[in-house]
Amino acid sequence: MRVATEIELTPGQKDRLLRIAESQTTEVRLARRASIVLLCADGLDNKTVGEMLGIDRIQVARWRKRYAEGGFTAIEQDLPRGGRTPLVDRAELVRLTTQTTPDAATQWSSRTMAATLGVSHSTVSRIWKAHGLKPHRVEQFKVSRDPHFIEKLEDVVALYLSPPEHALVLCCDEKSQIQALDRTQPGLPLKKGRAASMTHDYKRHGTTTLFAAMSTLDGHIISRCEQRHRHTEWLAFLRQIERETPSDKTLHLICDNYSTHKHPVVQAWLEKHPRFHMHFTPTSASWLNMVERFFRDITVGRLRNGVFRSVPELTRAIEDYVAHHNKHPKPFIWTAKAKDILEKVIRANRRLSSKQNATLH
Repeated sequence: MRVATEIELTPGQKDRLLRIAESQTTEVRLARRASIVLLCADGLDNKTVGEMLGIDRIQVARWRKRYAEGGFTAIEQDLPRGGRTPLVDRAELVRLTTQTTPDAATQWSSRTMAATLGVSHSTVSRIWKAHGLKPHRVEQFKVSRDPHFIEKLEDVVALYLSPPEHALVLCCDEKSQIQALDRTQPGLPLKKGRAASMTHDYKRHGTTTLFAAMSTLDGHIISRCEQRHRHTEWLAFLRQIERETPSDKTLHLICDNYSTHKHPVVQAWLEKHPRFHMHFTPTSASWLNMVERFFRDITVGRLRNGVFRSVPELTRAIEDYVAHHNKHPKPFIWTAKAKDILEKVIRANRRLSSKQNATLH
């Protein structure tokens, strides 16, 4: 038969335990443990103490023993929890994530990494989050190899930040191959608790090309839709710009290096219209043309989820969107300086060069 450990208290120890047991601000768990020790010190057995406090006798025996072995400090601390604590080498996990790939895959998932290291996938996710790692995400980039990149960059940015007086700066481009898509079945509308839906498959009814010129002054859009985007259509668009802008203003057009913009016929026309000044962005640097932001807006706001049963219907939708935009146009404000952009490009090229050199060696 087991004999319970005897508890003997000094007057000071007893007073301290009484204050804790009777205090209204002490944690309940600590007050209960103090009561257990006090009753045990009175000579009561574990079963009796448990019945008086409404707890199991095993719990009484546990805290009796802990106080006898460690004093008051022992009952202040919780018992250690059960279960195995997995040992995770965080440095190794980060190294594997950033420097290796799993078999037959291009990037790690939390479950494949967990299986490799013998830990839970939630542990892997927690460590990835702490280190800002997102293996499933890949950002795309394109480095411009234009030999005149700096000159073109400074030229375009100067038009944004310090536009010339008595002139209009127009960001011009074409958004080609806009498809008139009709869904094979009617979709379901948006309702509470359910997103709107549409069929994955669709019917094609042709394409159109949107030519647009955006004023950096007020955000006004000059536009037209054409079936094709050859130099003929581009020249027709330039004539439209000439008609719809004040004749006493010099025009500075920012556009990309698409061949139709530099066609000999277009060049000949520009020579006869000296108020037009062309400014070309560097190759592979369409982000420098602010009209691309308008193309993004019309794509998200009207085209991506639209249903169009014919090209004329698509064209009317584009024209309606532009007309609505021009009722209350707002310009996009360019704030980045050419120097700051160039520094970022230089840093990116250095990182790419160092990475390529490391791969070669």
